[in-house]
Amino acid sequence: MWKVRHEGSPTAMGDLTLAQVAEGLADGRWEPTDEVMGPNDSAWVPIESHPQLAEIAADLEPPPPRHYDDETRLDMNALIDVCLVLLIFFILTTSYAVLQKRLEAPGVSSDKVGPPIITKAKIEQQMVYVQVRMENGKPVFRVEKDIVEPERLEYELSRFIKATKKTQLIIDLDYDAPQSALVAVQDAAKGAGMEKVSLVVPDKGK
Repeated sequence: MWKVRHEGSPTAMGDLTLAQVAEGLADGRWEPTDEVMGPNDSAWVPIESHPQLAEIAADLEPPPPRHYDDETRLDMNALIDVCLVLLIFFILTTSYAVLQKRLEAPGVSSDKVGPPIITKAKIEQQMVYVQVRMENGKPVFRVEKDIVEPERLEYELSRFIKATKKTQLIIDLDYDAPQSALVAVQDAAKGAGMEKVSLVVPDKGK
């Protein structure tokens, strides 16, 4: 029977067959430098030097070298993170400076900005006039001064488009009228194919 021991160890494992020794060598339980003694051997011999095991040991890949942590090694991860943050900061500040140079300062004007003013003549020539007033607690719709039920708004607007060729709408909405009344007129105008819808803005104090 065969015996195997780690290199220089006084303890040996015996009662092994040659196949078991070869299997243990292949599995990594023993190193090629460990020692073996066959049934006919009188001394311990390294596995890699034994005539019956040398070929098997030579076919095995050498074990990877052991790496030991070097306490004196500098951890570069934190330094790399700081460098990346600084790089991004410089890129952003540079891009902002270039953009700031390209942008032109807006002109300063003392003219008051407000909604466009539409003349009465333009309304009569180009627009269909819709008025919404609160009467008895509910909105009343008038298309060119004729009272129209909400569900007939789209039909009446379509009729005015065909008759007058006007494709723009102006809404004179009562201050107290609900938002749903404005939405109803806008939906009807869209359904009738109105190109533009304007809203009357009352002057302050009226």
